[in-house]
Amino acid sequence: MKYLLDTNVLSESVKTSPKKTVLSLIERYQHEIVTAAPVWHELYFGFQRMPVSRKRKILEGYLNDVVKSNMIILPYDERAAEWHAKERARLSAAGKTPSFVDGQIASIAKVNGLVLVTRNTSDFKKFSGLKLDNWHRTGSTG
Repeated sequence: MKYLLDTNVLSESVKTSPKKTVLSLIERYQHEIVTAAPVWHELYFGFQRMPVSRKRKILEGYLNDVVKSNMIILPYDERAAEWHAKERARLSAAGKTPSFVDGQIASIAKVNGLVLVTRNTSDFKKFSGLKLDNWHRTGSTG
């Protein structure tokens, strides 16, 4: 495992006009990518809120047949909770209180030694020592 994919990266595959560089990197690193339980929640919650439609059916298939069947979904465990609490306290004291779910995702990536791949690097760059990559912007892997 090397990369933890955020919601906005995992959802690229089911967009009407997906970014080819992102899809290519997902395919290239398919054996090195995981996601986090809070990301699964965001994807599944979004799916549950959709009206019955062709798009909902496509998303349901993607979530169950691709993400859940082929990808490790890492939990928000005790180690992640402790790191998250320390970072949340540090950032809150500095007046930079992060979104709770972003903190959960960041903590899961950090304690598992993974690079967090997200389109929203600005939401995560304030977390100490977190490795980030934006496959949407650069197509990079570093």
